[in-house]
Amino acid sequence: MSLVVDLRVAARDVEVAFELADGETVALLGPNGAGKSTTLDVLGGLLRPDAGRVVLDGDVLTGDGRWLAPHRRRTALLAQDPLLFPHLSVLENVAFGPRSRGAGRSAARAAAEQWLAEVGATELAGRRPAQLSGGQAQRVAVARALAADPRLLLLDEPMAALDIAVAPALRQLLRTVLAERTAVVVTHHVLDALLLADRVVVLDGGRVVEDGPAADVLSRPRSAFAARFAGLNLVGGTATPDGVRRPDGSILHGTLGDPAPADGADAVAVFRPSAVAVHREPPGGSPRNVLPARIEELEPLGDVVRVRAGDLAADVTMAAAAELGLAPGQAVSFVVKATEVSVYAR
Repeated sequence: MSLVVDLRVAARDVEVAFELADGETVALLGPNGAGKSTTLDVLGGLLRPDAGRVVLDGDVLTGDGRWLAPHRRRTALLAQDPLLFPHLSVLENVAFGPRSRGAGRSAARAAAEQWLAEVGATELAGRRPAQLSGGQAQRVAVARALAADPRLLLLDEPMAALDIAVAPALRQLLRTVLAERTAVVVTHHVLDALLLADRVVVLDGGRVVEDGPAADVLSRPRSAFAARFAGLNLVGGTATPDGVRRPDGSILHGTLGDPAPADGADAVAVFRPSAVAVHREPPGGSPRNVLPARIEELEPLGDVVRVRAGDLAADVTMAAAAELGLAPGQAVSFVVKATEVSVYAR
C-alpha cells in the first residue's frame, strides 16, 4: 500500500485507520467533529498523534519513535483559502515549492511555468494574489501544490469558499490532476466524492464507520451520515426474509440486496426521498410501507419541496405541498412501495 494510516489522538477521541493504494484518491466524509481535520493534520505533520503509525511509500512519517517535520514529508495541502504569499507574484508563488526542495532558480521557474500551463493560468503569472479572483487564486494554489512534487496531496474542502459558478471548472481540473495521484480529500459535497474519489471513508465520532468504493458507499450506504450525504433515506434494524424489522417491531418491506443479509442480522433499508409519498392520513388497504412522521422542516429544492421528518425525507411537488397544507409540526404518513426499498447488511 502507498499510505497506511493508524492514528489515535486521545484529547479529541479520534481513532482512525485506513489504507490507500498508490495513485488512489480517498474522500473523508463525516459530520463536524468526526475527526476529518484531525486526520489531515496528522498526515500533514501539523499534529502529533498519541499513538499509531503513518507510513507513506514505506517511509514512516509518524510512529515507531519517529516523527518527520511537515517540510520533510513531501505532502502538500490545498485548503479552502489558497494561502498564496501576498508579496510574491503568481509565478514566484508556484516556484516556491521547487525552490524549497533545492531546485535552482531557472529550474523552479520552468516547473512553475509548466504547472501554470497545466491549470490554465499562464496569463496570471505576473499578477499578485490581490489581483486574482477566487477561482483564479485556487487554480494557482493547485499549481503551487503540484509543483512541489508531493508524494501525498491533502485537500481540505478546496471548493467550499468558491462561487457556485466557479466550482464546476475547478472540480473538473482536480479530477484531471488527481488521476493516478495518491490523495486524501475532505469534502461536504457529494459531487466531489463521486467525481474525485476512488474510495470513500466515512468518519463518525472519531471512528471509521464505513469504507468502500465511492459509487457503492453513496448508492448503498450502511451509515446514517453516508445516507444523508448521498441524499437517501436509511432505516436501521434487523433483517427479515422480506425487509427490515425496526426497533418498534414494525417491518419495513423491501428487496434484499445481493448478498442478502442473514435473517436477524443487523441491516439497513435504503430508499430515495423521491420515492416517498406524503399523506395527511394513513392510507388503508395497501401493501405499501407506511411510516408515521412529524414534519420538522420544508426545504425548497428546485421544482420540489423536501419534507424532513427526523432522519427521513420525502420530495413532493410544490403543488402537492400546497394542496396538503404541509407545515412544520404536522403529523403525516410517509408512504413508500416495497419495490423502492433496498435492504443491505450493515
